[in-house]
Amino acid sequence: MAADPAQAGPRPRRRGPGLKRILMGGRSGDVSRLPRYVWLGTLALAAVWAPITGYLKTAPLSYSSHMSLILPGSGASASVNLADIGQASSYSNSAFASSAVSPTETYKRLLSAGRVREDAADRLGLHPRVFGEPRVRLVDQTAFIHVEMTGPSAEEAQARNAALLEAFMDEIDRLRGDEVDSRQSGGLSAIREYQASVAATRADIARLQAETGLHSAEQYQRQLDELDALAVRIERLQSERERKAAEVNRLEARLGTNAQDAAAILRLNGDSAYLALLESMADASSALAEARSQYGARHPEVVKAQAGYAAAQAKAETYVAALTGGRVALERAVDGGRAALLTELVRFEAERTGLDAELAQLRAHHADEAARLEALAPLAARLEDMQRDFNVAEAVFASAIARTQSSKTDIYASYPLVQVLEDPSLADEPSSPKRKLAIAAGIAASMMLLIVLGLGWMRRSMIEKVLYMKGERP
Repeated sequence: MAADPAQAGPRPRRRGPGLKRILMGGRSGDVSRLPRYVWLGTLALAAVWAPITGYLKTAPLSYSSHMSLILPGSGASASVNLADIGQASSYSNSAFASSAVSPTETYKRLLSAGRVREDAADRLGLHPRVFGEPRVRLVDQTAFIHVEMTGPSAEEAQARNAALLEAFMDEIDRLRGDEVDSRQSGGLSAIREYQASVAATRADIARLQAETGLHSAEQYQRQLDELDALAVRIERLQSERERKAAEVNRLEARLGTNAQDAAAILRLNGDSAYLALLESMADASSALAEARSQYGARHPEVVKAQAGYAAAQAKAETYVAALTGGRVALERAVDGGRAALLTELVRFEAERTGLDAELAQLRAHHADEAARLEALAPLAARLEDMQRDFNVAEAVFASAIARTQSSKTDIYASYPLVQVLEDPSLADEPSSPKRKLAIAAGIAASMMLLIVLGLGWMRRSMIEKVLYMKGERP
């Protein structure tokens, strides 16, 4: 017969929390759970504060030094006018003119570059690994660069920051020098080509000048102007010659003799021997007239007077023929008016003859010059072209040299100017370990742990309340 369940003894009490108790928790007033929460809280607090305490006790002191750099935003330009050469100008773009390259990013990378840190470490006699790596921070929308260096002491951190700054500046100067040298060496080949072109053009010009005798196109133009002036002079002299010829013709018609005979007459009238012969003829003529007035034609006195007059006349004619070559017949002495006209006739004829000779010479010279300049015309044009090419080559050569020299002053083209806005600072207190921050973090973690334990203690009532509220919903 089976035993009665009602008469059976009480079931043994299950020990240890079940799964439901673990999930749901106990009653809020169950004080028996308190030791477990105390132990759990103690272990959790120990896990929080143990590493914090160890960090604060074992972490070495570290000091930070800060400095700030700034890149001016404006560019710089310079222009120099070179007399008879041209203009040399240099222009340094603004550091932020290009959106493709950021100078602040470039300098940030350069501050952290290995060779800069090695140079700074060598300045202090430290190993690069001991020297450390700087913390470089850029400020958005500005040209500021903040640099931080750490060290075991405030003075050491400041010295490392200062050494980093010196190494950074020296590296920038070296990069700028390399850029200038590269530009200069790259431009030397072009300058040599320009120089060779100038020398070759100058040699061609010198050879053409030696062949033609022309030193410039302006000289050829002056010779053309002189030829035109010579033609004008010939025309003017021709007009003067025609005027003199007209005067000679007028006087010859008036005097009834030509200029050559007039010259001979004036010569005779200026000869004392001829004048004496004329005086003798006049005396003989007077004696003959007196004899004829007293005696007959065959009277001995008349015959004798005729013979004397004939002898004086023959002697005068002989003298005139010897003196003038038979051009002029025997003529009595001229009076003052006729002598003046004869003199003017001779003078006009001499002037006309001189003009004829001068015109002939000038016309021959004009023809020779015209032929010579006509032959020189293509050579002068070629010389002008060569001179123009030489001027262009010389200007390009001088401009290349000027650009090369002016580019030496443009040292901020690729690496813009950087200035120290804030010198490396000297720290008043260590930057690490951060005791206040560590303690604040421990307190915050402890508060969160206590909140978690409190929620765990009251989780059953909170879960039942949530389930009850769900059960009331339709």
